[in-house]
Amino acid sequence: MKTDIQIAQEATMLPIWEVAGKLGITRDDLELYGNYKAKLSDAYLDSIKDRPDGKLVLVTAINPTPAGEGKTTTTVGLGEALGKLGKKAVIALREPSLGPCFGIKGGAAGGGYAQVVPMEDLNLHFTGDFHAITSANNLLAAMLDNHIMQGNSLGIDPKQIVWKRCLDMNDRALRNIVIGLGKKSDGVVREDHFIITVASEIMAILCLSENIEDLKKRLARIIVAYRYDKTPVTAEDLHAVGSMAALLKDAIRPNLIQTVENTPALVHGGPFANIAHGCNSVRATKAALKLADIVVTEAGFGADLGAEKFLDIKCRMAGLKPDAVVLVATVRALKYNGGVPKTELAKENLDALKKGIVNLEKHIENLQQYDVPVVVTLNRFTEDTDAELSYVEDFCRERGCDFALSEVWAKGGEGGIELANHLLDTLATRKSNFHTLYPDEMPLREKIETVAKKIYGADGVTFDPAALATLDRLTELGFGSMPVCMAKTQYSLSDDPTKLGRPSGFNVTVREVYVSAGAGFVVAITGTIMTMPGLPKSPAAERIDVNDEGRIDGLF
Repeated sequence: MKTDIQIAQEATMLPIWEVAGKLGITRDDLELYGNYKAKLSDAYLDSIKDRPDGKLVLVTAINPTPAGEGKTTTTVGLGEALGKLGKKAVIALREPSLGPCFGIKGGAAGGGYAQVVPMEDLNLHFTGDFHAITSANNLLAAMLDNHIMQGNSLGIDPKQIVWKRCLDMNDRALRNIVIGLGKKSDGVVREDHFIITVASEIMAILCLSENIEDLKKRLARIIVAYRYDKTPVTAEDLHAVGSMAALLKDAIRPNLIQTVENTPALVHGGPFANIAHGCNSVRATKAALKLADIVVTEAGFGADLGAEKFLDIKCRMAGLKPDAVVLVATVRALKYNGGVPKTELAKENLDALKKGIVNLEKHIENLQQYDVPVVVTLNRFTEDTDAELSYVEDFCRERGCDFALSEVWAKGGEGGIELANHLLDTLATRKSNFHTLYPDEMPLREKIETVAKKIYGADGVTFDPAALATLDRLTELGFGSMPVCMAKTQYSLSDDPTKLGRPSGFNVTVREVYVSAGAGFVVAITGTIMTMPGLPKSPAAERIDVNDEGRIDGLF
């Protein structure tokens, strides 16, 4: 069996202007990055803003397991299948981070015959968006420290600096550092921290901004520190907004690439869903809706993280209304949730399937709270038995969900025809009455408790005293109406990664809270989640190489 990278490298790509032509986009509307990558120009995006919107479909999944689920693969394969059925479809994805590419998870281009290409470019530097975001983030950090050294006229308390530097790499050694060591001219000595670029507020801002004007307004609101009198200091106070926007002027434009079957894909922005809001850019999604009959997008990790944030943060802010949700699972992953070790997942085990399917059940219930039609799809593996597949199908239909098998990894769009037809039937016969989980006016503490109880299934929330004090302070500062962005492990519905299936009888612990004032949400850090991941004992980086002809191997 060929690897993902082999399939990608053997794919016949069309020049990107020919892919764009399928959507009525001319070559003059593109800013080309070689023959197979392009950005949509600001002028073109402005020219299509009054077109009617197509249908919006979100693809999400159960909690990830080592057995694999294939959410992005399903997203890509579904878009390909809709194209085969004669529908004008566009796929909208996030850009991969270098952290998981060189760590343990791998890239984010999909897989098999349902992936976007050029795969190596996408998983590495792509069009430089992450470099621009990292640079803008660290420019603000440099200007902050320079201001303190040059006399600190704003009265910034060095003990209350909240802005962190960032790097698009898993590097645990940078989580907590000391800067300014050396001579007096080397800066003021203080404790500092690094986060991964995908957790940066700049990433969130880029993904939530409608245009350059909105971008600059959001950048201006970033809180970097507090004064001795406890009032906030913003990026605008440091006169950093213009230069940051200059670094981001190209990055804010959506990227256009294609699948291995030449289906158009807008890939833009890349916040993680376990430590950020986990959705591709509003600008790319809205552009896709103007270009296509159906837009297939995804949100990171399981529905308890990515889908909840897509629905409660992105849709709330951007005025988006999803028409349907596709929920991805595998028999293997459900058996893993039922206690079967990874080495035994190929064997039929209905007892374990019945035990582990409660994870899928909870995600179905969660999505139905938003009054959006749900289609469950199983990524089919060759060892899945008819009895196992039938059990899952009956289980889903009993809970009011349509159901379809998917074989897009092995067959591309052809393997997604069944899913596409079921989705089209759902879009035609079932109306979405989408609404958010909680109102804007609900207090921040209650918003956190609502997500924990209604989505995670927790009995309640335990707040560290410092977190409670911060919530009170943020409310006093006028941020109480913002949605909450929960930073939580992706491996469990709870904040404990070892609790599989559908945990009960637990509390979620919130140990830290901070506001991303520019992005427009309040972040609650739960459990032991880290905003700067580390590399595993045997990172993927050890197996990646490039030959004398420049051909890369080992990416996945």
